[in-house]
Amino acid sequence: MLESGCKAVKEGMLEKRSDGLLQLWKKKRCILTEEGLLLIPPKHPPPPQQQQQQPAPPAEPAAKIKELHFSNMKTVDCVERKGKYVYFTVVMAEGKEIDFRCAQEQGWNAAITLQMVQYKNRQAILAVRSTRQKQQHLAAPHGPR
Repeated sequence: MLESGCKAVKEGMLEKRSDGLLQLWKKKRCILTEEGLLLIPPKHPPPPQQQQQQPAPPAEPAAKIKELHFSNMKTVDCVERKGKYVYFTVVMAEGKEIDFRCAQEQGWNAAITLQMVQYKNRQAILAVRSTRQKQQHLAAPHGPR
C-alpha cells in the first residue's frame, strides 16, 4: 500500500489478538492509509517510504508485515468498551475476523471505519463513471460505413 504512494492517515500502536490457542494480545505498529491498514511487528523497520536516508538495519522478512486492504474488508464492529480499552473486530470479506484493542481515546476503530467508508465510496463512484462511459460509448453514433 505504501509502495503505491498512499499517504499515512494515522500511525500508532494497536494490540491484535493472536490466532493461536492462547489468543494473546500482541502490540503492532499500525499505519492507516487511504487503501487499508498495515500491521507491522514493533521491532520491524519502517516501510521504505517512511525511512530516512539511513542505512537499513537487517530486516525481518516482508511476510511479517500484514496488509488489510479495504477491498477485502467488510466491516469494523465495535465490540465493547471495557476499562481503558475499546475492543473491536475487523471482519474480512472471506469471513475472517481479526480482533483488536486500543486505548479508548486513540479512536482507531472510528478512524479505520471512516477510511473504509471513504474507500468504498470512491470505488462506487468509479464504478458508476465506468458504467456511464460504457453506455455513452455504445450510444454514440458511429461514423459513415
